[in-house]
Amino acid sequence: MNLRKRTAELLEQGVYDDRPSRLLNLFLILLITLNVVAIILESVNSIYARFGQVFRLFEVFSVAVFTVEYLARVWSSIDHEEIRDSRPILGRIRYMLSPIALVDLIAILPFYLSLYVSIDLRFLRGLRLLRLFKLTRYSPALGALLDVIQDESEALVAAFVILLIMLVMSAAGIYLLENELQPDVFGSIPASMWWAIVTLTTLGYGDVVPITIGGKMFGGLIGLIGIGMIALPAAIMASGFAKNVHRRRAKYDEYVRMYLKDGIIDDSERDKLDELQRELGLRSDEALLLMQSIKKEVKDSTSGSCPHCGKPLNEGG
Repeated sequence: MNLRKRTAELLEQGVYDDRPSRLLNLFLILLITLNVVAIILESVNSIYARFGQVFRLFEVFSVAVFTVEYLARVWSSIDHEEIRDSRPILGRIRYMLSPIALVDLIAILPFYLSLYVSIDLRFLRGLRLLRLFKLTRYSPALGALLDVIQDESEALVAAFVILLIMLVMSAAGIYLLENELQPDVFGSIPASMWWAIVTLTTLGYGDVVPITIGGKMFGGLIGLIGIGMIALPAAIMASGFAKNVHRRRAKYDEYVRMYLKDGIIDDSERDKLDELQRELGLRSDEALLLMQSIKKEVKDSTSGSCPHCGKPLNEGG
């Protein structure tokens, strides 16, 4: 096995019984977690004043590790199953443009930018907190969330555009109805957008409210519309999660059927299925039920029994 392929295995969590891979990924998870904790503690002035030098050294160490990790992932990316057939340069570019690789890049980019561009410390801390998204690589649940957002991006963008249109219309409507009596609050359409936002999102802080009958009726209507508008992205995400779960189960189903072609699942195949189960985020009991169901279906089909009722099938029926 060459070094590049071994690097890909180590960084992409390899196989379950690959101890070096597991230790490396546990180290990276711990480092990401400590980075988030350090960024949070840095925001406490008294702590930062006392341990500022320690925080800076830890930041340099973390960025060095994350930089090496990122470069190693890019270098070994052409050994990934989905990129293996691509030309080396194009394959690496394809990987670099993937969402998870962009997260890795964003995790180190603020540090290098701060060396050449003056960036407010508070803003820099906010950018560094994006390192938290690196944990999506190690969490099937967070990975599923990113997959759903990517798969449903068009629908989510459409919902956002509709919400933006409603925001402008709501601000314009309340401006026309309340401008004369409350020019200090609804003096312009941009100024009215605060009221439109908190009303459409059903937050309703109460600091800005209509006082005319028409304004109150309009505000009630916008509030009702806002309930539906907030439910729209939630429905899109829920539907996306359902499709994602179905797709993950279908993939596991496909591999079980492939390994059952010879009638048995040997230890090597079982290890691969266990690895796939963890990768897909399936529960052990869920994977076991799927496997038992497929085994029964395969057994019934080879024995001439109905897979639903178990009764023998008549050849002439």
